[in-house]
Amino acid sequence: MLENYFPILMFILVGLGVGIGPLILGKLVSPHKPDAEKNSPYECGFEAFEDARMKFDVRYYLVAILFILFDLEIAFLFPWAVVLPDIGLFGFLAMMVFLFILVVGFIYEWKKGALEWD
Repeated sequence: MLENYFPILMFILVGLGVGIGPLILGKLVSPHKPDAEKNSPYECGFEAFEDARMKFDVRYYLVAILFILFDLEIAFLFPWAVVLPDIGLFGFLAMMVFLFILVVGFIYEWKKGALEWD
């Protein structure tokens, strides 16, 4: 009975080893010599204005969600366009309903002012 679960146990152990092993190896092997040069700002060249954990305006998240929504729309349109001759009128009408729902949602967001930047 338990021999049936042995592959699952091995899968879990190998997964943990692959996930945790490099972290432990990096901690043991890498040199840890912090100095002023290593701790200086290196991405933009100047000190940060405020804490990196500051609150963001909700519009950033709204724009990100809208981008994902319309990005997924395009991901659905390409395969649909390839198989359109095979799926016929039903497939065409189903995609038109899908696009209509997306357009109605987009118009709603536009009218609510969610896309406006102050």
